[in-house]
Amino acid sequence: MSPLPLSGIKILDLTRVLAGPLSAQMLADLGAEVIKIERPGGGDDARAFGPPYLADPQGKENNNNSFYLCANRNKKSVTVNIATGEGQQIIRELARSCDVMIENYKVGDLKRYKLDYESIKAVNPGIIYCSVTGFGQTGPYAPRAGYDAIFQAMGGLMSVTGHMDGEPGAGPMKVGPSIVDYMTGMNSSIGILAALYHRKVNGGEGQHVDVCLFDTVIASLSHFAQIYLVNGETPPRRGTWGNGGMPAGVFGCADGELMLVVGNDAQFARTCAVLGRPELATDPKFVRNNDRVVHGKEIMAIFAGLFLKQPVAYWLEELEKAGVPCGPVNDFAQVFADEHVRERGMEIKVNHPFEPKLSLIRNPIVFSETPVKDYRAPPLLGENTGEVLATIGYDDAKLDALKKQKII
Repeated sequence: MSPLPLSGIKILDLTRVLAGPLSAQMLADLGAEVIKIERPGGGDDARAFGPPYLADPQGKENNNNSFYLCANRNKKSVTVNIATGEGQQIIRELARSCDVMIENYKVGDLKRYKLDYESIKAVNPGIIYCSVTGFGQTGPYAPRAGYDAIFQAMGGLMSVTGHMDGEPGAGPMKVGPSIVDYMTGMNSSIGILAALYHRKVNGGEGQHVDVCLFDTVIASLSHFAQIYLVNGETPPRRGTWGNGGMPAGVFGCADGELMLVVGNDAQFARTCAVLGRPELATDPKFVRNNDRVVHGKEIMAIFAGLFLKQPVAYWLEELEKAGVPCGPVNDFAQVFADEHVRERGMEIKVNHPFEPKLSLIRNPIVFSETPVKDYRAPPLLGENTGEVLATIGYDDAKLDALKKQKII
């Protein structure tokens, strides 16, 4: 079997919280050696983001919570106090042998420590240096800090998410998980991989990659933002209604809910037949999709009444037979119990010091020749400090001295 795609690539990860760590985790899954730098004592800020935490075998408080665990598998944890001169020198020494350095400090912060791009480039001209920030390296907002929800608000995502105007609870709504962080992590990975390819194929140059959450959320709005750019109007909030084919949305059934998306006129006709109202497909108000969009409230109300007559399982089976896209509205227990999810192996088990069979989510990319099979648990704080620093010449005596000074 071939090595993993990024075998031989070495990455220095100075990121905290979510977007940057997710990017480094993706690259680690694909075979890169990722050295995660954490603050002595406290570590990655994500470690303090609250419960649930893994249970320590001795019952002690610890810093291995779900927020940290989701974004740091397959890495090595090294504790370094970069506010000290010796700590800064350690980072520069590690960077000499790395292909990539990722950081998510506020713009200008690392320049104070001579750990910015130009400083690292001076010791390693071929380095790919990726900066993950809230607002990017340029522009009036560049110095600002921010978190996922801020960018959901500022970037327009919340303006098009939530219940429709006039309904109870109407108004801008945040998407549940930190989706902008996740997308930014993916963009960072793409940028790093493209820069590595350019360095290998187009002359061996390193470069600075600038990725930010604000750019990412705006770009992610895709066809919604394009509507505004075409006609100057912000699309209205639609709740669970679809954005193209109609009818589309969550429908209550006799015992729960399902999500339906009728993508074209043929699917509409088949759906009407399943619902026992085939004549709706020839009604002039509903014949074409554009007509159904105009009369959306009416057709959605009709469908809502029809779906209440049978349980979810009945409708899913009949709609599947008819080739109409639909699915149950699952909670996480149902997701991970789903036979398809289990067959695809989305839940993996890793050996963690606190939990021999810790459940994690597998990398979503499947390779035919270089499959990602080996997963290592997210490291304990500083777990690999001695091992990694030994590679740049730090012996036991030097490591002990640095520990006493709280530099590592």
